[in-house]
This record gives sequence, C-alpha cells and structure tokens, in this order.
Amino acid sequence: MPAYPGLPAPVIRPFKARAETASWYTDGSTFEITRVDLVTGVGTYLHAPWHRYPEGTDLAGLALERLADLPGLRVEARSRPGRAIERNLLAGADVRRKAVLFDTGWASRWGTPGYWEAGPYLTEETCTRLIEQGAVLVGADCWNVDDTATKARPIHSALLKAGVIVVENLCNLEALPAEGIRVHAVPTKFRRCDSFPVRAYAVLDANP
Repeated sequence: MPAYPGLPAPVIRPFKARAETASWYTDGSTFEITRVDLVTGVGTYLHAPWHRYPEGTDLAGLALERLADLPGLRVEARSRPGRAIERNLLAGADVRRKAVLFDTGWASRWGTPGYWEAGPYLTEETCTRLIEQGAVLVGADCWNVDDTATKARPIHSALLKAGVIVVENLCNLEALPAEGIRVHAVPTKFRRCDSFPVRAYAVLDANP
C-alpha cells in the first residue's frame, strides 16, 4: 500500500504465529494474532474534523448515519480543462445530505510516482457550494482535495470546520452511475484520532 512520500508504509506482521499458539490448546487448534502498524492517512482514508481542529469531532464522535448508507452522487470530473474542479460541475446537482464523489481519473496513477504530483483539487467556490447546499461527505479519487501546488489547505479547513467528512484516495469511481447509489465509508472508532483507512464501497439502489 503506497504511502505519501516521507510517511512510513504499513507494516503487517504476526504478533503470535501459529507455531507459537499450538501449545495453547489440546485439540490441535492454532491461531494467528496479527499486528498492524500504520499512520492513519494511508490507503483510502477518511478525515474527521479533529484532523484539522483540536476542538473538532474525532473518529469516535462521528455519527454512523454520516458514514454509512448515504445517498451518493458521482460527479464526472475527468473532462475538466485543467486541474481545478470548478463549481459548474455541480450545476443542477442536488448534494443535500449526500456523499459527493468526484471522479477525476487520477486513480489510474495509483502505485506510480506520478500519483503524488499536484493533481485535481476542489476550488473554494466548489467547496462553498458543497457546504451551503448541505453535503455530508466529500470524496475524491486523488490524494488531496486541496491544491497541493500551494502551501495552503483552505478546502480541508472549510469542509472539516463545517463537519463535512473528507475521503481521499478512492478508486473505481468510473464503475458507478451518477446517481442511485448508497455510499459506505466507516472507520474504526478511535478516540483522539484524526483519520483512518476505510473500505469505501457503494451499493446500487434497488429503486433508484
């Protein structure tokens, strides 16, 4: 699982191997107990407001209804003229109480050095529209919703201040319809934790 350059990759190893546990039981049972060491922002991960604000909600405080079974909207952003994801891509879209997923095509670079280049980003006007219109979760198939060519992070700051969940490093968004989906992205419930990997997936509505 590639991590952002300078961050350690996850380390997954046995804490207790099967051979060690063989002596614990009398019926031939053996078990593996695995240890995982990772930074929280790796793979497909979710940011809670606590990521940006010490007084914000941490992972444990996130309400489940803001993470699971959300009505979803896939926004096609592959044909944008530049890196910016402009407000006009949301023209006519109803984002209220929805998970809004931006399909930029950047995920095709995953696993290559080019993935970490300055990629697609949400403009402040797009961010304002999402907040004002009541989006619950904003996700993208790139590594940062902000413009990483600068040293400012206004999009993270605004979304998380408004309580909007941010999910980055999504993939396979092109497989989804624009509407008629239910989005799930639930992290482990840790207190005083800012972010965590999620297994993000969407389910097609039975009656879209």
